[in-house]
Amino acid sequence: MNKNSKIYVAGHRGLVGSAIVKNLQLKGYTNLVYRTHKELDLTNQKAVEEFFEKEKPEYVILAAAKVGGIIANNTYRADFIYENLAIQNNVIHQSYVQGVKKLLFLGSTCIYPKNAPQPMSEDCLLTSPLEYTNEPYAIAKIAGIKMCESYNIQYGTNFISVMPTNLYGPNDNFDLEKSHVLPALIRKIYLAKLLNEGNTKAVLEDLNISNIEEAKTYLSNFGVSKDSVEIWGTGKPRREFLYSEDMADACVFILENRDFKDIYEKNSKEIINTHINIGTGKDISIKELAILIKEIIGFKGELVFNTKKPDGTMIKLTNPNKLHLLGWKYKMELEDGIRIMYDWYLKYVIKKNYFNMDIK
Repeated sequence: MNKNSKIYVAGHRGLVGSAIVKNLQLKGYTNLVYRTHKELDLTNQKAVEEFFEKEKPEYVILAAAKVGGIIANNTYRADFIYENLAIQNNVIHQSYVQGVKKLLFLGSTCIYPKNAPQPMSEDCLLTSPLEYTNEPYAIAKIAGIKMCESYNIQYGTNFISVMPTNLYGPNDNFDLEKSHVLPALIRKIYLAKLLNEGNTKAVLEDLNISNIEEAKTYLSNFGVSKDSVEIWGTGKPRREFLYSEDMADACVFILENRDFKDIYEKNSKEIINTHINIGTGKDISIKELAILIKEIIGFKGELVFNTKKPDGTMIKLTNPNKLHLLGWKYKMELEDGIRIMYDWYLKYVIKKNYFNMDIK
């Protein structure tokens, strides 16, 4: 790539896409193309075709996806598989049609089997059943990997798939129903702290409503009170977390320095598992994570683990050796990243009223 290359970033306002855009801009790339969902519905085949025909991007970063935590994944199963398959099919195929020089497809490490050997390396893909709660999303992302591989093999395209571990950072989704575990814990524990301190004004500001009793009733649905925060499961599952700006740096590094031919065995009879894990190779239990966030925020109440709720996969740790061999390694440690993310939440999300909001 050169600094004037036309780069289309699909999903530029999300956690992943916004971090990649920031990284590209800091490195001097000036010809970035974006569209909001309102401007371009990526599930609409005709609209995507017309966009690619008009813009003819040289590089594509496919960070757009329907994402969410365990509750959202298990509740909106049809939406997760349909929308993600449609987005991928349309963008990947049009990238081929319009001769895109390189495409980067972003998925998730939930593609790996529920009982995959730990840490999970790329070659354990499709070796046993998936975790049930996020199976539709995982299947869609696996299809995206195979679509990139298949187009590369049949048509000689240069489409690379990367699978980041659990991400967190600025522009994350803090919606209490649909967010992933780390931002959900930050917001729930922060709101519990405000209730504990009797800071009614800040609670109402965060939720963008005017009645504190309504706010308390609403928050009770998510296990948030002045004395405690409920967390699903036993707290024993272990998760790996990668700062979003580290992820973005890895993605841009791969775009600038690596091609599809660099990521599989040249003498292999089968070209499979060409995707690349992006992670830290370190994990933490949900209980340890919640305690860490509680300490950072300063909540004096209790953490209550609801063991009647599902834990999900007990251990989910990536093996990032392939990425290391390609020349990249993470920089941000978890505690430092959480402090930065919490500060961002206080400065930007609440004061700029990013939520418009939870209570309808």
